[in-house]
Amino acid sequence: MARTPFSPNQPSAAPSTGGAPAVAPASGASFRPTMRNPEAAERRTLVVGRGISLQGVVQDAERLVVEGTVEATMIKATELSISQGGVFKGEVEVEEAEVAGVIDGTLTARHSLIVRATGRVLGTARCRRLQVEDGGQITGRIEMITEGNAGASSTD
Repeated sequence: MARTPFSPNQPSAAPSTGGAPAVAPASGASFRPTMRNPEAAERRTLVVGRGISLQGVVQDAERLVVEGTVEATMIKATELSISQGGVFKGEVEVEEAEVAGVIDGTLTARHSLIVRATGRVLGTARCRRLQVEDGGQITGRIEMITEGNAGASSTD
């Protein structure tokens, strides 16, 4: 029994596999991400879909897309995207983060953090570059990463 994808905006990139569930392949070869970065298709991507809860440790994911709920102690990835309605609780360290849902915990974005109009950041956020859309919320502590304190935070 074939299922349609959750997002009606995302075109189907792979032909139907008959009775197999609609899951993005681990290699990402036939998965078409909605992110603006064309290299994202080559990254190892973990998508936690709407209505899905994940607890534990995530290893070796370069891209984490949260549409459901994730509770994790520490995740290191290249890119984090929390969709509207998505919730991340815990600690995460990434290069780039885009938050349209909720993150509750500690977020370190070594390059940029974008908080969309529907996004909420609760706890501690560290970033080099910050963009908050009108309506986006940050409750807690913000630490800006600069060349002077980038090395200091890793040696403390």
